[in-house]
Amino acid sequence: MTRIYVPRDSSALALGADALAEAIATEATRRGIDIELVRNGSRGLLWLEPLVEVATPEGRIGYANVETQDVAALFDAGFVDGGEHARRVGVVDEIPYLKKQQRLTFARIGITDPLSIDDYLANGGLDGLRAALQTDGDAACAALIESGLRGRGGAAFPAGIKWRTVRGAKAAQKYIVCNADEGDSGTFSDRLVMESDPYMLIEGMIIAGVVTGATVGYIYVRSEYPHSIATLEAAIAHARKAGWLGDSVLSSTHRFELFVAKGAGSYVCGEETALLESLEGKRGIVRAKPPVPALAGLYGQPTVINNVITLATVPIIFARGAAFYQNFGMGRSRGTLPFQLAGNIRRGGLVELAFGVTLRELLEDYGGGTASGRPARAVQVGGPLGTYLPQSQWDIPMDYEAYAAVGAVIGHGGLVVHDDTSNLAELAQYAMHFCALESCGKCTPCRIGSTRGVEVIARIRNGDTSTRQVQLLRDLCDTMVSGSLCAMGGMTPYPVLSALDHFPEDFGLAGDHTADHATKAAAA
Repeated sequence: MTRIYVPRDSSALALGADALAEAIATEATRRGIDIELVRNGSRGLLWLEPLVEVATPEGRIGYANVETQDVAALFDAGFVDGGEHARRVGVVDEIPYLKKQQRLTFARIGITDPLSIDDYLANGGLDGLRAALQTDGDAACAALIESGLRGRGGAAFPAGIKWRTVRGAKAAQKYIVCNADEGDSGTFSDRLVMESDPYMLIEGMIIAGVVTGATVGYIYVRSEYPHSIATLEAAIAHARKAGWLGDSVLSSTHRFELFVAKGAGSYVCGEETALLESLEGKRGIVRAKPPVPALAGLYGQPTVINNVITLATVPIIFARGAAFYQNFGMGRSRGTLPFQLAGNIRRGGLVELAFGVTLRELLEDYGGGTASGRPARAVQVGGPLGTYLPQSQWDIPMDYEAYAAVGAVIGHGGLVVHDDTSNLAELAQYAMHFCALESCGKCTPCRIGSTRGVEVIARIRNGDTSTRQVQLLRDLCDTMVSGSLCAMGGMTPYPVLSALDHFPEDFGLAGDHTADHATKAAAA
Protein backbone atom coordinates (compact mmCIF):
# COMPACT_ATOMS: atom_id res chain seq x y z
CA MET A 1 0.00 0.00 0.00
CA THR A 2 1.37 3.40 -0.99
CA ARG A 3 1.15 6.24 1.50
CA ILE A 4 0.25 9.61 -0.02
CA TYR A 5 0.39 12.84 1.96
CA VAL A 6 -1.89 15.81 1.26
CA PRO A 7 -1.47 18.77 3.66
CA ARG A 8 -4.38 20.02 5.75
CA ASP A 9 -3.11 23.37 7.04
CA SER A 10 -4.87 26.63 6.18
CA SER A 11 -2.57 27.61 3.31
CA ALA A 12 -3.11 24.29 1.54
CA LEU A 13 -6.84 24.33 2.26
CA ALA A 14 -7.10 27.80 0.73
CA LEU A 15 -5.60 26.34 -2.43
CA GLY A 16 -8.06 23.43 -2.66
CA ALA A 17 -6.32 20.69 -0.68
CA ASP A 18 -9.59 19.09 0.50
CA ALA A 19 -10.90 18.70 -3.05
CA LEU A 20 -7.46 17.49 -4.13
CA ALA A 21 -7.37 14.79 -1.45
CA GLU A 22 -10.84 13.63 -2.47
CA ALA A 23 -9.82 13.54 -6.15
CA ILE A 24 -6.73 11.45 -5.38
CA ALA A 25 -8.75 8.98 -3.29
CA THR A 26 -11.45 8.71 -5.99
CA GLU A 27 -8.92 8.21 -8.80
CA ALA A 28 -7.05 5.54 -6.83
CA THR A 29 -10.29 3.64 -6.22
CA ARG A 30 -11.28 3.92 -9.88
CA ARG A 31 -7.94 2.45 -10.93
CA GLY A 32 -7.94 -0.24 -8.23
CA ILE A 33 -4.78 1.15 -6.60
CA ASP A 34 -4.50 0.62 -2.85
CA ILE A 35 -3.33 3.80 -1.10
CA GLU A 36 -3.28 5.23 2.41
CA LEU A 37 -4.13 8.93 2.31
CA VAL A 38 -2.57 10.92 5.16
CA ARG A 39 -3.55 14.52 5.83
CA ASN A 40 -0.25 15.86 7.13
CA GLY A 41 0.68 19.38 8.15
CA SER A 42 2.58 21.83 5.99
CA ARG A 43 6.35 21.64 5.49
CA GLY A 44 6.36 25.44 5.48
CA LEU A 45 7.35 25.66 1.81
CA LEU A 46 4.27 27.72 1.12
CA TRP A 47 5.14 28.68 -2.44
CA LEU A 48 4.85 24.96 -3.36
CA GLU A 49 1.42 24.35 -1.83
CA PRO A 50 -0.48 22.16 -2.18
CA LEU A 51 2.59 19.95 -1.90
CA VAL A 52 1.58 16.30 -2.33
CA GLU A 53 4.11 13.73 -1.13
CA VAL A 54 4.40 10.05 -1.98
CA ALA A 55 6.32 7.62 0.22
CA THR A 56 8.85 5.64 -1.84
CA PRO A 57 12.00 3.64 -1.05
CA GLU A 58 13.94 6.70 -2.25
CA GLY A 59 12.16 8.93 0.29
CA ARG A 60 9.07 11.10 0.17
CA ILE A 61 8.75 12.43 -3.39
CA GLY A 62 7.02 15.78 -3.73
CA TYR A 63 4.66 17.12 -6.37
CA ALA A 64 4.15 20.87 -6.08
CA ASN A 65 1.22 23.20 -6.78
CA VAL A 66 -0.99 20.23 -7.60
CA GLU A 67 -4.56 20.95 -8.75
CA THR A 68 -7.47 18.54 -9.08
CA GLN A 69 -7.20 18.56 -12.88
CA ASP A 70 -3.64 17.21 -12.53
CA VAL A 71 -4.67 14.07 -10.66
CA ALA A 72 -5.44 11.76 -13.59
CA ALA A 73 -2.20 12.72 -15.36
CA LEU A 74 -0.25 12.11 -12.17
CA PHE A 75 -1.62 8.58 -11.92
CA ASP A 76 -0.87 8.05 -15.63
CA ALA A 77 2.73 9.10 -14.91
CA GLY A 78 2.99 6.55 -12.09
CA PHE A 79 3.26 9.09 -9.30
CA VAL A 80 2.32 6.46 -6.71
CA ASP A 81 5.79 5.07 -7.40
CA GLY A 82 7.44 8.50 -7.60
CA GLY A 83 7.14 8.75 -11.38
CA GLU A 84 8.30 11.70 -13.46
CA HIS A 85 5.85 14.53 -14.02
CA ALA A 86 6.04 18.28 -14.57
CA ARG A 87 4.87 18.79 -10.96
CA ARG A 88 7.57 16.54 -9.49
CA VAL A 89 10.15 18.34 -7.31
CA GLY A 90 12.06 15.26 -6.14
CA VAL A 91 12.78 14.08 -2.60
CA VAL A 92 11.30 16.78 -0.40
CA ASP A 93 13.99 16.49 2.28
CA GLU A 94 16.59 17.27 -0.40
CA ILE A 95 15.00 20.52 -1.57
CA PRO A 96 17.72 23.10 -0.72
CA TYR A 97 15.21 25.49 0.90
CA LEU A 98 14.42 22.78 3.44
CA LYS A 99 17.70 20.89 3.60
CA LYS A 100 19.76 23.94 4.62
CA GLN A 101 17.52 24.75 7.58
CA GLN A 102 18.19 23.91 11.23
CA ARG A 103 14.82 22.56 12.24
CA LEU A 104 14.54 21.97 15.96
CA THR A 105 11.13 23.30 16.97
CA PHE A 106 9.73 22.53 13.53
CA ALA A 107 11.37 19.13 13.10
CA ARG A 108 8.03 17.31 12.78
CA ILE A 109 5.85 19.73 10.83
CA GLY A 110 4.71 18.33 7.51
CA ILE A 111 6.10 14.91 8.37
CA THR A 112 3.40 13.61 10.69
CA ASP A 113 -0.37 13.46 10.84
CA PRO A 114 -1.03 16.37 13.25
CA LEU A 115 -3.66 14.43 15.21
CA SER A 116 -1.91 11.05 15.35
CA ILE A 117 -0.51 10.37 18.81
CA ASP A 118 1.33 7.34 17.40
CA ASP A 119 3.08 9.56 14.84
CA TYR A 120 4.00 12.03 17.55
CA LEU A 121 5.47 9.39 19.85
CA ALA A 122 7.36 7.75 16.97
CA ASN A 123 9.09 11.08 16.28
CA GLY A 124 10.33 11.95 19.77
CA GLY A 125 7.08 13.13 21.29
CA LEU A 126 6.83 13.19 25.13
CA ASP A 127 10.58 12.69 25.62
CA GLY A 128 10.75 16.20 27.06
CA LEU A 129 7.77 15.75 29.38
CA ARG A 130 9.08 12.45 30.71
CA ALA A 131 12.42 14.11 31.45
CA ALA A 132 10.68 17.03 33.18
CA LEU A 133 8.68 14.65 35.38
CA GLN A 134 11.98 13.20 36.62
CA THR A 135 13.56 16.61 37.26
CA ASP A 136 13.27 18.85 40.31
CA GLY A 137 11.37 22.04 39.47
CA ASP A 138 14.18 24.35 40.56
CA ALA A 139 16.65 22.40 38.43
CA ALA A 140 14.23 22.51 35.51
CA CYS A 141 14.01 26.31 35.72
CA ALA A 142 17.80 26.50 35.91
CA ALA A 143 18.11 24.31 32.82
CA LEU A 144 15.71 26.52 30.90
CA ILE A 145 17.73 29.59 31.88
CA GLU A 146 20.95 27.84 30.86
CA SER A 147 19.47 26.97 27.45
CA GLY A 148 19.15 30.67 26.70
CA LEU A 149 15.54 30.39 25.54
CA ARG A 150 13.95 33.84 25.44
CA GLY A 151 10.34 34.68 24.70
CA ARG A 152 9.70 34.35 20.98
CA GLY A 153 6.79 36.78 21.01
CA GLY A 154 8.90 39.90 20.61
CA ALA A 155 9.95 41.03 24.10
CA ALA A 156 12.66 38.32 24.28
CA PHE A 157 12.46 37.99 28.08
CA PRO A 158 14.28 34.87 29.39
CA ALA A 159 11.66 32.13 29.70
CA GLY A 160 13.39 30.38 32.59
CA ILE A 161 13.37 33.50 34.77
CA LYS A 162 9.64 33.93 34.21
CA TRP A 163 9.02 30.28 35.08
CA ARG A 164 11.20 30.52 38.20
CA THR A 165 9.25 33.57 39.38
CA VAL A 166 5.93 31.74 39.03
CA ARG A 167 7.32 28.62 40.66
CA GLY A 168 8.49 30.62 43.68
CA ALA A 169 5.22 32.54 44.07
CA LYS A 170 2.95 31.42 46.91
CA ALA A 171 -0.60 30.85 45.68
CA ALA A 172 -3.31 28.21 45.79
CA GLN A 173 -3.78 28.43 42.03
CA LYS A 174 -1.35 29.14 39.19
CA TYR A 175 -1.91 29.29 35.44
CA ILE A 176 -0.11 28.73 32.15
CA VAL A 177 -1.35 30.95 29.33
CA CYS A 178 -0.25 30.56 25.74
CA ASN A 179 -0.45 33.72 23.65
CA ALA A 180 -1.56 32.44 20.24
CA ASP A 181 -3.03 35.79 19.17
CA GLU A 182 -0.71 35.88 16.15
CA GLY A 183 -1.71 39.19 14.57
CA ASP A 184 1.51 40.58 13.10
CA SER A 185 1.63 41.01 9.36
CA GLY A 186 3.73 38.39 7.62
CA THR A 187 3.68 35.94 10.54
CA PHE A 188 2.32 32.41 10.47
CA SER A 189 4.72 30.27 12.54
CA ASP A 190 2.23 29.96 15.43
CA ARG A 191 -0.46 28.84 13.02
CA LEU A 192 1.83 26.22 11.51
CA VAL A 193 2.56 24.80 14.96
CA MET A 194 -1.10 24.64 15.95
CA GLU A 195 -2.23 23.12 12.66
CA SER A 196 0.78 20.90 11.89
CA ASP A 197 2.17 19.77 15.28
CA PRO A 198 -0.30 20.66 18.07
CA TYR A 199 0.96 18.00 20.48
CA MET A 200 4.31 19.80 20.66
CA LEU A 201 2.55 22.89 22.05
CA ILE A 202 0.43 20.78 24.39
CA GLU A 203 3.53 19.00 25.70
CA GLY A 204 5.30 22.31 26.26
CA MET A 205 2.39 23.67 28.27
CA ILE A 206 2.18 20.53 30.39
CA ILE A 207 5.91 20.80 31.12
CA ALA A 208 5.40 24.44 32.15
CA GLY A 209 2.64 23.36 34.51
CA VAL A 210 4.68 20.54 36.01
CA VAL A 211 7.71 22.78 36.58
CA THR A 212 5.89 25.80 38.02
CA GLY A 213 3.11 24.07 39.93
CA ALA A 214 0.37 25.44 37.67
CA THR A 215 -2.58 23.12 37.16
CA VAL A 216 -4.64 24.91 34.51
CA GLY A 217 -3.65 26.19 31.10
CA TYR A 218 -5.33 28.24 28.37
CA ILE A 219 -4.37 28.65 24.73
CA TYR A 220 -5.68 32.04 23.63
CA VAL A 221 -6.15 31.77 19.85
CA ARG A 222 -7.25 34.56 17.55
CA SER A 223 -10.72 33.98 16.10
CA GLU A 224 -9.31 34.35 12.58
CA TYR A 225 -7.66 30.92 12.99
CA PRO A 226 -10.65 28.51 12.91
CA HIS A 227 -8.58 25.58 11.63
CA SER A 228 -6.03 26.06 14.40
CA ILE A 229 -8.80 26.11 17.00
CA ALA A 230 -10.42 22.95 15.61
CA THR A 231 -7.10 21.09 15.45
CA LEU A 232 -6.12 22.11 18.98
CA GLU A 233 -9.46 21.08 20.45
CA ALA A 234 -9.25 17.68 18.75
CA ALA A 235 -5.63 17.21 19.87
CA ILE A 236 -6.43 18.17 23.47
CA ALA A 237 -9.28 15.63 23.51
CA HIS A 238 -6.89 12.90 22.26
CA ALA A 239 -4.23 13.92 24.80
CA ARG A 240 -6.73 13.82 27.64
CA LYS A 241 -7.90 10.36 26.57
CA ALA A 242 -4.27 9.18 26.41
CA GLY A 243 -3.64 10.26 30.01
CA TRP A 244 -1.49 13.30 29.32
CA LEU A 245 -4.00 15.63 30.97
CA GLY A 246 -6.19 15.40 34.03
CA ASP A 247 -5.58 14.53 37.66
CA SER A 248 -2.54 12.37 36.93
CA VAL A 249 -0.27 13.49 34.08
CA LEU A 250 1.27 10.30 32.62
CA SER A 251 0.37 8.50 35.88
CA SER A 252 2.35 11.01 37.97
CA THR A 253 1.26 13.07 40.96
CA HIS A 254 0.97 16.18 38.80
CA ARG A 255 -2.38 17.54 37.67
CA PHE A 256 -2.90 19.69 34.58
CA GLU A 257 -5.93 20.69 32.52
CA LEU A 258 -5.85 22.57 29.23
CA PHE A 259 -8.46 24.61 27.37
CA VAL A 260 -8.72 26.68 24.19
CA ALA A 261 -10.04 30.25 24.42
CA LYS A 262 -11.04 32.22 21.34
CA GLY A 263 -9.98 35.86 20.96
CA ALA A 264 -12.30 38.48 19.52
CA GLY A 265 -10.11 40.04 16.85
CA SER A 266 -8.33 42.80 18.77
CA TYR A 267 -4.69 43.35 17.80
CA VAL A 268 -3.79 44.82 21.20
CA CYS A 269 -4.78 41.53 22.86
CA GLY A 270 -1.44 40.23 21.65
CA GLU A 271 -0.06 42.30 24.57
CA GLU A 272 0.02 39.98 27.55
CA THR A 273 -1.98 42.03 30.04
CA ALA A 274 -4.68 42.97 27.51
CA LEU A 275 -4.88 39.27 26.68
CA LEU A 276 -5.46 38.46 30.36
CA GLU A 277 -8.26 41.03 30.53
CA SER A 278 -9.88 39.44 27.48
CA LEU A 279 -9.43 35.95 28.90
CA GLU A 280 -11.24 37.08 32.05
CA GLY A 281 -14.19 38.20 29.92
CA LYS A 282 -13.39 41.90 30.03
CA ARG A 283 -12.54 44.43 27.35
CA GLY A 284 -8.96 43.96 26.12
CA ILE A 285 -7.24 46.95 27.74
CA VAL A 286 -3.61 47.04 28.79
CA ARG A 287 -2.88 46.83 32.51
CA ALA A 288 -0.30 49.02 34.19
CA LYS A 289 2.72 47.14 35.52
CA PRO A 290 3.79 46.32 38.20
CA PRO A 291 2.53 43.90 39.32
CA VAL A 292 3.81 41.64 36.58
CA PRO A 293 1.66 38.69 35.45
CA ALA A 294 4.17 36.22 36.89
CA LEU A 295 3.01 37.41 40.33
CA ALA A 296 -0.52 38.66 39.63
CA GLY A 297 -1.77 37.50 36.26
CA LEU A 298 -4.94 35.64 35.30
CA TYR A 299 -7.61 36.26 37.97
CA GLY A 300 -4.86 37.89 40.04
CA GLN A 301 -2.90 34.64 40.35
CA PRO A 302 0.73 33.85 39.34
CA THR A 303 0.72 33.18 35.60
CA VAL A 304 3.26 32.11 33.00
CA ILE A 305 2.49 33.82 29.70
CA ASN A 306 4.55 32.67 26.75
CA ASN A 307 3.78 32.60 23.07
CA VAL A 308 3.37 29.50 20.91
CA ILE A 309 6.94 29.18 19.67
CA THR A 310 8.40 29.61 23.17
CA LEU A 311 6.26 26.85 24.64
CA ALA A 312 6.61 24.61 21.58
CA THR A 313 10.41 24.83 21.89
CA VAL A 314 10.44 23.69 25.52
CA PRO A 315 10.05 19.92 24.80
CA ILE A 316 13.24 19.65 22.73
CA ILE A 317 15.23 21.52 25.41
CA PHE A 318 14.15 19.04 28.08
CA ALA A 319 14.54 16.07 25.73
CA ARG A 320 18.01 16.98 24.38
CA GLY A 321 19.38 19.09 27.24
CA ALA A 322 20.09 22.77 27.79
CA ALA A 323 23.60 22.57 26.32
CA PHE A 324 22.28 21.14 23.05
CA TYR A 325 19.94 24.06 22.49
CA GLN A 326 22.36 26.66 23.81
CA ASN A 327 24.88 25.55 21.20
CA PHE A 328 22.83 27.24 18.46
CA GLY A 329 22.79 31.01 17.94
CA MET A 330 25.07 33.87 18.96
CA GLY A 331 25.62 36.24 21.88
CA ARG A 332 22.57 36.30 24.14
CA SER A 333 20.34 35.08 21.31
CA ARG A 334 20.48 31.32 21.66
CA GLY A 335 18.74 28.59 19.75
CA THR A 336 16.77 29.01 16.55
CA LEU A 337 13.94 31.20 15.32
CA PRO A 338 11.36 30.44 12.64
CA PHE A 339 11.70 33.30 10.16
CA GLN A 340 8.63 33.83 8.03
CA LEU A 341 9.17 35.18 4.52
CA ALA A 342 6.19 37.13 3.21
CA GLY A 343 5.23 40.15 1.15
CA ASN A 344 6.80 40.61 -2.28
CA ILE A 345 8.91 37.45 -2.15
CA ARG A 346 9.37 34.71 -4.73
CA ARG A 347 9.59 31.77 -2.35
CA GLY A 348 7.49 32.59 0.67
CA GLY A 349 7.51 30.24 3.61
CA LEU A 350 9.00 29.33 6.96
CA VAL A 351 12.76 29.08 7.50
CA GLU A 352 14.03 27.88 10.90
CA LEU A 353 17.66 28.84 11.46
CA ALA A 354 19.94 29.73 14.36
CA PHE A 355 20.24 33.39 15.32
CA GLY A 356 23.05 35.06 13.41
CA VAL A 357 21.78 34.52 9.87
CA THR A 358 21.50 37.77 7.91
CA LEU A 359 18.48 39.29 6.28
CA ARG A 360 20.27 39.19 2.92
CA GLU A 361 20.81 35.44 3.23
CA LEU A 362 17.14 34.90 4.03
CA LEU A 363 15.94 37.05 1.15
CA GLU A 364 18.34 35.82 -1.50
CA ASP A 365 19.32 32.26 -0.57
CA TYR A 366 15.87 31.21 0.63
CA GLY A 367 13.36 33.75 -0.67
CA GLY A 368 14.89 33.96 -4.14
CA GLY A 369 14.32 37.69 -4.46
CA THR A 370 11.06 39.48 -5.09
CA ALA A 371 8.00 37.93 -6.70
CA SER A 372 7.73 40.96 -8.98
CA GLY A 373 11.28 40.54 -10.24
CA ARG A 374 12.06 44.12 -9.32
CA PRO A 375 14.82 45.06 -6.85
CA ALA A 376 13.91 44.73 -3.19
CA ARG A 377 14.02 48.11 -1.49
CA ALA A 378 13.01 47.63 2.13
CA VAL A 379 12.07 44.83 4.50
CA GLN A 380 9.84 45.35 7.50
CA VAL A 381 11.04 43.05 10.25
CA GLY A 382 9.02 42.29 13.37
CA GLY A 383 5.42 42.94 12.32
CA PRO A 384 3.45 46.09 11.49
CA LEU A 385 5.25 48.03 14.23
CA GLY A 386 8.70 46.89 13.15
CA THR A 387 11.30 49.00 11.39
CA TYR A 388 11.87 49.21 7.65
CA LEU A 389 15.42 48.05 7.00
CA PRO A 390 17.18 49.44 3.90
CA GLN A 391 19.74 47.39 1.97
CA SER A 392 22.57 48.95 3.98
CA GLN A 393 21.32 47.03 7.05
CA TRP A 394 20.66 43.64 5.46
CA ASP A 395 24.01 42.20 6.52
CA ILE A 396 23.51 42.76 10.26
CA PRO A 397 23.31 39.37 12.06
CA MET A 398 19.76 38.66 13.16
CA ASP A 399 20.38 38.87 16.87
CA TYR A 400 18.23 40.66 19.45
CA GLU A 401 21.03 42.95 20.63
CA ALA A 402 22.51 43.63 17.18
CA TYR A 403 19.10 44.71 15.91
CA ALA A 404 18.37 46.81 18.99
CA ALA A 405 21.65 48.66 18.40
CA VAL A 406 20.26 50.05 15.13
CA GLY A 407 16.77 50.71 16.47
CA ALA A 408 15.28 47.57 14.90
CA VAL A 409 13.42 44.59 16.36
CA ILE A 410 13.32 40.93 15.38
CA GLY A 411 9.97 40.43 17.09
CA HIS A 412 8.13 37.31 16.03
CA GLY A 413 10.44 36.71 13.07
CA GLY A 414 8.09 37.99 10.38
CA LEU A 415 9.70 39.55 7.30
CA VAL A 416 7.62 41.55 4.81
CA VAL A 417 9.47 42.46 1.62
CA HIS A 418 8.82 45.59 -0.47
CA ASP A 419 10.27 46.28 -3.92
CA ASP A 420 11.36 49.59 -5.40
CA THR A 421 7.82 50.64 -6.31
CA SER A 422 6.82 50.95 -2.64
CA ASN A 423 6.27 54.36 -1.06
CA LEU A 424 7.65 54.25 2.47
CA ALA A 425 5.96 57.52 3.48
CA GLU A 426 2.61 55.99 2.64
CA LEU A 427 3.50 52.89 4.64
CA ALA A 428 4.62 55.03 7.58
CA GLN A 429 1.32 56.88 7.52
CA TYR A 430 -0.49 53.56 7.50
CA ALA A 431 1.46 52.47 10.61
CA MET A 432 0.11 55.47 12.51
CA HIS A 433 -3.38 54.83 11.15
CA PHE A 434 -3.15 51.18 12.20
CA CYS A 435 -2.23 52.24 15.74
CA ALA A 436 -5.13 54.70 15.86
CA LEU A 437 -7.53 51.92 14.85
CA GLU A 438 -6.14 49.23 17.15
CA SER A 439 -5.20 51.24 20.25
CA CYS A 440 -7.02 50.12 23.39
CA GLY A 441 -7.33 53.81 24.25
CA LYS A 442 -6.05 53.59 27.80
CA CYS A 443 -3.03 55.89 27.46
CA THR A 444 -2.91 59.30 25.81
CA PRO A 445 0.39 58.98 23.90
CA CYS A 446 -0.94 55.98 21.96
CA ARG A 447 -4.60 57.04 21.61
CA ILE A 448 -4.04 60.68 20.67
CA GLY A 449 -0.47 60.48 19.39
CA SER A 450 -1.34 58.04 16.61
CA THR A 451 -4.21 60.23 15.41
CA ARG A 452 -2.03 63.34 15.39
CA GLY A 453 0.71 61.32 13.71
CA VAL A 454 -1.52 60.49 10.75
CA GLU A 455 -2.29 64.20 10.38
CA VAL A 456 1.33 65.36 10.58
CA ILE A 457 2.57 62.80 8.05
CA ALA A 458 -0.27 63.80 5.73
CA ARG A 459 0.80 67.45 5.94
CA ILE A 460 4.40 66.53 5.12
CA ARG A 461 3.33 64.35 2.19
CA ASN A 462 1.12 67.18 0.94
CA GLY A 463 4.10 69.51 0.68
CA ASP A 464 4.76 71.04 4.08
CA THR A 465 8.33 69.76 4.42
CA SER A 466 9.46 72.50 6.76
CA THR A 467 11.91 71.69 9.53
CA ARG A 468 9.18 72.63 12.01
CA GLN A 469 6.82 69.97 10.65
CA VAL A 470 9.46 67.24 10.53
CA GLN A 471 10.59 68.05 14.07
CA LEU A 472 6.99 67.95 15.24
CA LEU A 473 6.70 64.40 13.89
CA ARG A 474 9.92 63.36 15.60
CA ASP A 475 8.85 64.92 18.92
CA LEU A 476 5.51 63.16 18.68
CA CYS A 477 7.24 59.84 18.05
CA ASP A 478 9.55 60.44 21.01
CA THR A 479 6.53 61.03 23.25
CA MET A 480 4.90 57.81 22.06
CA VAL A 481 8.06 55.75 22.57
CA SER A 482 8.68 57.14 26.06
CA GLY A 483 5.14 57.55 27.38
CA SER A 484 3.01 54.67 26.08
CA LEU A 485 1.92 51.94 28.48
CA CYS A 486 2.73 49.10 26.10
CA ALA A 487 4.42 48.27 22.82
CA MET A 488 1.34 49.22 20.79
CA GLY A 489 2.08 52.93 21.15
CA GLY A 490 5.72 52.51 22.08
CA MET A 491 6.65 50.79 18.83
CA THR A 492 4.39 52.54 16.34
CA PRO A 493 7.12 55.20 15.82
CA TYR A 494 9.62 52.52 14.73
CA PRO A 495 8.34 52.13 11.15
CA VAL A 496 7.70 55.88 10.93
CA LEU A 497 11.18 56.94 12.04
CA SER A 498 12.94 54.26 10.00
CA ALA A 499 11.07 55.37 6.88
CA LEU A 500 11.88 59.00 7.64
CA ASP A 501 15.55 58.25 8.30
CA HIS A 502 16.27 55.89 5.43
CA PHE A 503 13.78 56.95 2.76
CA PRO A 504 13.35 60.75 3.19
CA GLU A 505 12.76 61.21 -0.54
CA ASP A 506 9.40 59.45 -0.20
CA PHE A 507 8.30 62.24 2.13
CA GLY A 508 9.43 64.87 -0.37
CA LEU A 509 12.40 65.75 1.84
CA ALA A 510 15.82 66.72 0.57
CA GLY A 511 19.11 66.85 2.45
CA ASP A 512 19.83 65.38 5.86
CA HIS A 513 16.63 64.95 7.86
CA THR A 514 17.83 61.96 9.84
CA ALA A 515 18.10 61.83 13.60
CA ASP A 516 19.75 59.54 16.07
CA HIS A 517 16.81 57.17 15.89
CA ALA A 518 18.85 54.07 16.67
CA THR A 519 20.21 55.50 19.89
CA LYS A 520 16.79 56.68 21.08
CA ALA A 521 15.09 53.42 20.16
CA ALA A 522 17.78 51.31 21.80
CA ALA A 523 17.54 53.37 24.98
CA ALA A 524 13.77 52.95 25.02
